[in-house]
Amino acid sequence: MSEPFKTLTSRTLTLSQANIDTDQIIPARFLTTTTREGLGKAAFYDWRYEADGSPKPEAILNRIDPTEQRILLAGKNFACGSSREHAPWALLDYGFRAVISTEIADIFTSNALKNGFLPIVVDQAVWDDLAAHPEQPVTIDLEAGEVRRGNAPPVPFKVESFARQCLLNGVDTLGWLQTHMPAIEAFERAHEPETAA
Repeated sequence: MSEPFKTLTSRTLTLSQANIDTDQIIPARFLTTTTREGLGKAAFYDWRYEADGSPKPEAILNRIDPTEQRILLAGKNFACGSSREHAPWALLDYGFRAVISTEIADIFTSNALKNGFLPIVVDQAVWDDLAAHPEQPVTIDLEAGEVRRGNAPPVPFKVESFARQCLLNGVDTLGWLQTHMPAIEAFERAHEPETAA
């Protein structure tokens, strides 16, 4: 599915607006594809491009290096709105690997975790500290379950255990099942119904 997620050290990009919805993350007109590749171009499309498709020079998402800012620091109630797997697909293809916010929509959280994108909820004081130091590298350690930055104490976070295992191993649900195929096939053989002679 994706590269295993164990630790990630990166600068953050702050989008402090509350209630950024999934239609802002990936407008509905880009939902016609069933593949992830290339969706990064459509991430936050209406924020980044004019109606004629020319880039908006003032758009911060057009001025950063996504390989250096792989952690999105988002405002409250991030990714609210309709359910669409294309939202984490677009964020991943753009270059982000995780989002930190004080509140993240439940449906997006589920879709994100199934697709290798890590959503982390922190309290307001931690969020404010992160926003105040955008140049400071942040380390997300999924194995330890903590966010570290500078000399501040580590901030613990929780991820549902099965989703955490999938992220650590870089597999989705189907990939996890496939790693257990020998055991599944052995079980099926042991429980095959006897055929009449």
